[in-house]
Amino acid sequence: MKKEEIKVVTSNNGKFNELALMAEKYGLKLKIVAVPKFEIQADKIEDVVRYSASLFFSLFKEPLLLDDSGLFIESLKGFPGPYTNFVKRTLDIYGILKLMTGESNRKAHFETALAYIDENEIKVFKGTVDGRIAYEPKGERGFGFDPIFIPNGSEKTFAEMSIEEKNTYSHRGKAFKEFIKFYLY
Repeated sequence: MKKEEIKVVTSNNGKFNELALMAEKYGLKLKIVAVPKFEIQADKIEDVVRYSASLFFSLFKEPLLLDDSGLFIESLKGFPGPYTNFVKRTLDIYGILKLMTGESNRKAHFETALAYIDENEIKVFKGTVDGRIAYEPKGERGFGFDPIFIPNGSEKTFAEMSIEEKNTYSHRGKAFKEFIKFYLY
């Protein structure tokens, strides 16, 4: 039988809050395991999250949920992609905007790979949202590159949206819904 409480390994409160709000709708409770996630450098976010899930399961010896997400910008050939966390810490939002100076192709997408691991298996659930990069940061909410990402179907950046609104569009929300289908049904 599946537990009604799931531990989520993350040091990002924003990610946790998004997941926890969605989990409530399914009668699940998430508990944060607030430790820095060790990330290998790899070309696919699925590889990053699989490695992290295996590592943390070996330490905690209990079922866990982990997330890895990336921003993929078409005109930058998919950069920063799986290196999004590092790029956010080093170049930040204004560095990405500077790289895009004069670029008319603003197409981008966010991807999430959500890994669930227990004693039997690692399952990875993916979610993607298409959108575009804004010309300047807007909004005070969210985290990461949310102030410059506008999902298709909206004129707002993720940072201008409430968590509930962001979850209706987001890559993480889509991946979590796939996890719920597996976990509860």
